Amino acid sequence: MTDSQVQQAYAARASEYTAILGAIDDMPEPDRNRIEHWAQQISGRIIDAGCGPGHWTDFLHKRGADISGIDLVPEFVESARLRFPEVPFQVSSLRALDEADGSLNGVLAWYSLIHLPPADLPPVLSEFARVLSPQGHLLVGFFDGGPAEPLDHAVTPAYYWSVDQMSSLLHDAGFEVTHTEARQDPGDRPHAAISAIAR
Repeated sequence: MTDSQVQQAYAARASEYTAILGAIDDMPEPDRNRIEHWAQQISGRIIDAGCGPGHWTDFLHKRGADISGIDLVPEFVESARLRFPEVPFQVSSLRALDEADGSLNGVLAWYSLIHLPPADLPPVLSEFARVLSPQGHLLVGFFDGGPAEPLDHAVTPAYYWSVDQMSSLLHDAGFEVTHTEARQDPGDRPHAAISAIAR
């Protein structure tokens, strides 16, 4: 999927998506705990890369994080600015972040990499490594499954990744994996998350 195809697919359903998945109270408690704990380790700027409706960005902002949200979909960014006016949001592609080398201390990529074609994932991970300072923190959330196996996503094509394969890609992009997790919530696809630091 190209950026424009993903953008168009989500733009057409942005209001529906936000109504269903745009509130922090609808997010699993283990995810809230994981993301909050991750951010508490970070002193300095964080971006929520692929922030969607902006609920995770606001969640961390309310807990004192110096965070801003970016997303490919203008409709998401416009809605997030209205819903969370104290938090900065802007339209941006993950492929070319508008950030200087080593200027960030954290990147949250929570289910924002799932639509990247497998060949496009390594360059995006390298872009995250570029903008993070040494020892900067990355947290990635994704669907756990066969590496690069397509899944039937409601909005636009997406892919599973295994914890081992994602960890390997992160290592190749310049990260040291510090924590992995995987779980199966009833009625949901298998979930995985990886914390890493930039080498």
